[in-house]
Amino acid sequence: MKTAISIPDDVFAMADQLAHRLNKSRSEVYSRAVREYVARHSPDQVTEKLDSLVQESGVDSDFTTRAARRTLDHSEW
Repeated sequence: MKTAISIPDDVFAMADQLAHRLNKSRSEVYSRAVREYVARHSPDQVTEKLDSLVQESGVDSDFTTRAARRTLDHSEW
């Protein structure tokens, strides 16, 4: 989808330099930046990614639960 946005000149210049350095188009730089920004502000996506990483790592969930409880037992609320 095409869209038009207004950005400050200095941000445009930085994005242009980055695109050139990475050998990417400005559109790709902007698209990746917005995707990252949205992901950082979408807690459900962050949780899903973390859950996926834990599952892939094969970490023993019982160990994780016990470690979390020990940490919480020694923390002031």
